[in-house]
Amino acid sequence: MQTFLVSLIVFGIIIFVHEFGHFILAKLSGIRVEEFSLGMGPQVVGHKKGETLYSLRALPLGGFCKMTGEMMVDDDAPPDPRNFNEKSLWARMAVVVSGSLMNFLLGAMIFALMFSVIGVPKDYANFVGDVLPGSAAEIVGIQANDEILSINGKPLKSWSEITGIIHHSTEEKLEVELKRNQQIFKVTVIPQYDPERQVGLIGIVPRDPLWERMGLFAGIGKGFTQTYELTVGMLQQLGLLISGQVSADGVTGPVGIIQLIGESARFGWVNVAYLTALISINLGLINLLPIPALDGGRLFFLLIEAVRGGKKVKPEKENLIHFLGFALLMALMLFITYKDILRLFTGF
Repeated sequence: MQTFLVSLIVFGIIIFVHEFGHFILAKLSGIRVEEFSLGMGPQVVGHKKGETLYSLRALPLGGFCKMTGEMMVDDDAPPDPRNFNEKSLWARMAVVVSGSLMNFLLGAMIFALMFSVIGVPKDYANFVGDVLPGSAAEIVGIQANDEILSINGKPLKSWSEITGIIHHSTEEKLEVELKRNQQIFKVTVIPQYDPERQVGLIGIVPRDPLWERMGLFAGIGKGFTQTYELTVGMLQQLGLLISGQVSADGVTGPVGIIQLIGESARFGWVNVAYLTALISINLGLINLLPIPALDGGRLFFLLIEAVRGGKKVKPEKENLIHFLGFALLMALMLFITYKDILRLFTGF
């Protein structure tokens, strides 16, 4: 139940921000918005204010901002200055891309808030988070959640101090002072050389990150930088996926994302916030791809119109392509959901 509620909140925020981007740009451009909806399927509740119906629908995955004339064009209808298709090319482009831009902005703002309020992880505290099976640390009895007080009599307060000693002490005996449940004791461990990293290791990983808060403006700058770097990384991964250089096994749909949100929730709201930013940025990027039925598909037709000197693609053809694209997307989504459910129950 907790996973479902947290997922509902995460999806709700991301979808609301996306559709609000379309909504606010449409209003600013003088386009009539007939309905602003969160969710898909049958209407659960609705309230009409002015010319716009604000609704909540049964299926929590998705939403829409219905604008007059966005899809269908009635040749017999009188000219309507508030019709989407009556607006300038640049106004229509702005409305189409505004949803994705708001998703990028949401991601950047979440990161900025995290960097300014929580901070940036600079190091880890001197607590053991986990011990690798069969490692030197496990053999001598070091356990998860042990606090490392000193090594060879030198007091330690951070993970970098701990690793600094271990990495440079291959095959040397180290006397490690530990604290466990208010009990202090010592063990002797010998770091083993790791040829891949070319350092000594005993097989422990840290537990608690140490955060360093940034100033507000520095946090905002870092938030936008992080968003840019993640977007570039996602584009690179998408290129590798399309070229077949990486497997599509890692692609996940709503069920898989809900599972990830549930796992993040167990580690605290900071992890949920970070995952929300990632999903929002990913949604913004995917929506800008030139795929029919997505914002990127609509933008593609507007770019064709620009290249043709303002001559529009016939609405019937464009609507048919978007319809077929939507049908294919739904089929793909069902397939990915099936794979997610199969992976959930079988582990494959």
